Amino acid sequence: MTINLIADVLVACLLVATIVTCFILTKRIERLKTDEAGMRQTVGALITATDNAERAIAGLKSTLGDCDRTLEERLRTAERYAADLAAQVEAGQAVMERIGQIVSAAALVGAREVPAEAPAAPAPVSRLESAAQSAAAIRARAARRLEEQAA
Repeated sequence: MTINLIADVLVACLLVATIVTCFILTKRIERLKTDEAGMRQTVGALITATDNAERAIAGLKSTLGDCDRTLEERLRTAERYAADLAAQVEAGQAVMERIGQIVSAAALVGAREVPAEAPAAPAPVSRLESAAQSAAAIRARAARRLEEQAA
């Protein structure tokens, strides 16, 4: 009878240990299922974020292509304007040189035509000088602009 009693107590202890172990395992399984659900939500959110990022990257690539084309077009236009401007500046310099030559020649011719006994008329000479000075100033400004463009 003592052996039966000892066996019953031992079986009861083993049953209690089994119940406690089952209870602990049940709690762990519930936590794993909860973690699994959380992990599924996290993976779903990650997939959504990845899709959004891919769409944003595609949009940025498209925008970058548009910007590149627009910039290329504007650069071509600017190069054409720069070439036109350089040609116009060269033509302006040629005109200024001609005006300078004309003014110099006119000053020489005007000096020869003035009779020795007649007083020199200050107004025409001063007009020629002022025209020559104006032409020289315009020429100097055009040369400075060319130098600035070259730099």
